[in-house]
Amino acid sequence: MVSTPVTSITFEEYLTYDDGNGFHYELVDGKLELRNPPTIEHFLIVDFLDTALDAEIKRCSSPWLCFRESGVRTGRNKSRLTDLCVVTLEQARELLNTSAVFESPPLLVVEVVSPESVKRDYRHKRSEYAALEVPEYWIVDPLQAKISVLLLEDGFYEETVFTASQEIISRTFPELAIAVDQVFTAGNLS
Repeated sequence: MVSTPVTSITFEEYLTYDDGNGFHYELVDGKLELRNPPTIEHFLIVDFLDTALDAEIKRCSSPWLCFRESGVRTGRNKSRLTDLCVVTLEQARELLNTSAVFESPPLLVVEVVSPESVKRDYRHKRSEYAALEVPEYWIVDPLQAKISVLLLEDGFYEETVFTASQEIISRTFPELAIAVDQVFTAGNLS
């Protein structure tokens, strides 16, 4: 386990923090938390979803962009790294020459669950994204072969779980046609 050389850091310091080791950190209550490198399955799932969402954005001519591993400020001294997020062009323009940490809520955040991120993705990020008012949050869980789509309603997420051959129903992408099986098949190399 690599320990971080700092014990406490502000959000502003986090935006320019670089310890030179190339690791990725989230900022949680002023402390840096190391994010482990993803598995190949994780990379393949994120790549599949990124490609599908980008294609849908282009097909609909939406003024949006899809980013991998961008940050989202979720509190005073708190910032999470997303697997994928969809933002408006205006949100992206605001950060053009700065660290890609969005302080306004993305339209959609996608997290792919790994064994060490179960509690973080299902519990912590869920409550933080709801408090930030992220309108749609997907939890893609290859461990349980399900995708939870959470839609913000009156400050809380209403959850719909999709499995097997069910198509994901998205408020952000109402015409998107992707079945859960397609997402998890993308994570296999066979």
